[in-house]
Amino acid sequence: MNESTPKSLDSNQFITSRRGFIEGSLLAGTAVFFGAQSALAATGEAPLLMTQEWDKTFPQSNQVDHEKVTFKNRYGITLVADLYLPKSRINEQLAAIVIGGPFGAVKEQSSGLYAQTLAERGFVTLAFDPSYTGESGGEPRNIASPDINTEDFSAAVDFIGLQPYVDQERIGVIGICGWGGMALNAVAVDKRVKAVAASTMYDMTRVMSRGYNDSMTSEERAQTLEQLSRQRWLDAENGRPAYQLPYNELQGGEAQFLVDYHDYYMTPRGYHERAVNSGNAWTQTTPLSFMNMPLLTYIHEISPRPLLLIHGENAHSRYFSETAYAAAAAPKELLIIEDASHTDLYDQMDKIPFDRLAEFFDEHLK
Repeated sequence: MNESTPKSLDSNQFITSRRGFIEGSLLAGTAVFFGAQSALAATGEAPLLMTQEWDKTFPQSNQVDHEKVTFKNRYGITLVADLYLPKSRINEQLAAIVIGGPFGAVKEQSSGLYAQTLAERGFVTLAFDPSYTGESGGEPRNIASPDINTEDFSAAVDFIGLQPYVDQERIGVIGICGWGGMALNAVAVDKRVKAVAASTMYDMTRVMSRGYNDSMTSEERAQTLEQLSRQRWLDAENGRPAYQLPYNELQGGEAQFLVDYHDYYMTPRGYHERAVNSGNAWTQTTPLSFMNMPLLTYIHEISPRPLLLIHGENAHSRYFSETAYAAAAAPKELLIIEDASHTDLYDQMDKIPFDRLAEFFDEHLK
């Protein structure tokens, strides 16, 4: 953690079980934001400094043009995104797909891989860093909000729909992992989006407020809220938030899905220094706004627009997609990928069903 991070309640005190709830719910973190890239975009106090070299966790495609872009969300926070355009495009308006996630990742990881691959299939794509993370603006760093991060998707739709090479009536959305729930929440209210897919989806409000498989007791929930509430006084007294302990650093004896997270975020396979998940930490009070705001309450209002849910057969998180599928209205599809784990759908090209994704958006963004 940053040496300047104030002392505060121990993480094991404010969450009943770090392994069962924090590691499971947040699986992330950044106690340090890289100062040169910090931007007080919400207040306009400092310019954004963006990396210009290719620093993705995947190789650059020679079939796609890449450009870094910025735009503001409805709250005035400047978001930084990677725009991917097929080199084979001609003078016509194309269908576009906005992509975000996973929860605590950056656009240089999974969302960028999805974006570049689908741009190779002929779509204009946009992978963005959510507010307060990555290269995007917002202070303090590394906090999440079910409201603001839902808004981030619609802000990306604002931007992409104003580009002259995009057909405003042919815009889709993909959310990955925890941003899958945010994507579904955004599309439920944003009728401009014509189709939505969620891959290896987490409902972050559900897992933070109830624990994995809804196992949190009412007493544990009350204790968690008590600790988080009192942490606010410590943060206010210190004038800055305290951060959780680093995530995805293994101590031994962890469940397999935690090992899988480590193998993606903490190895050359997927490590990125700006990612919240790559050995850093969210603020300790990040769970507060998730504790009483169920994201998928209105998922049925996505209909009559089509919904595609993709999940791994062996993923610990599979029940999130199954519950969402049951609650959604038609047209809907639940695609279970054989012999795939949760993180396989982050970057494994033989597991991610890009053919099906391309067919889905080709069909519904005609």
